Amino acid sequence: MDQLTQFAPIILMFVVVYFFMIRPQMKRAKQEKTFAAELKKGDRIITKSGMHGKIVDFSEKNNSVIIETGAGKITFDRSSISMEMSKKLNEPVAEKK
Repeated sequence: MDQLTQFAPIILMFVVVYFFMIRPQMKRAKQEKTFAAELKKGDRIITKSGMHGKIVDFSEKNNSVIIETGAGKITFDRSSISMEMSKKLNEPVAEKK
């Protein structure tokens, strides 16, 4: 019984780290993966580096997207698309009362 009380703080620490750090990170990674899979032609996006554009085509061979920008067409990896910024960009505009 003495050994159990000795290791209880360490066990509690691992449980806290799992629920506050590891689990939310896994959930966010899953959301980003589904977001990248649900992209379609015509979606307006922002990359993590700040490039704005519209999806023109997909390259399944390289798991990338072709984006049309003001400078021309550029190929980006699907994982380089920012989920938060792109969702904000595509949200419908709320009418002001």
